[in-house]
Amino acid sequence: QVLLVESGGGLVQAGGSLRVSCLASGRTVSNYPMTWFRQAPDQKREFVGGLSRYGGLYYADSVKGRFGISRDNAKNTVYLQMNSLKAEDTAVYYCATNDGSWSRSPDDYDYWGQGTQVTVSS
Repeated sequence: QVLLVESGGGLVQAGGSLRVSCLASGRTVSNYPMTWFRQAPDQKREFVGGLSRYGGLYYADSVKGRFGISRDNAKNTVYLQMNSLKAEDTAVYYCATNDGSWSRSPDDYDYWGQGTQVTVSS
């Protein structure tokens, strides 16, 4: 059974930084695509950034240069480092994985965490 647990969300001022984590069990994160999505109220879930099983990194244009994804294989955890946060980054952040190829579409992911709330005050 694959289980993903996000943590590290919270309230931060605009311009600040926050790191959210995704701890996986039942799956080795280095062997599968691991991707971050977010969903703001009344908005569709959108792609933020992802890490392919081959180590490729991908980011949405809206976060490129501000957000970074990393992986700690020993802890079986993937991180999303968020810098220079803006009010429009406010959302619930989810990590997801699948059994196939890396994708930007949330429809292509089979396993999801419960999400962690990130709120950026302006």
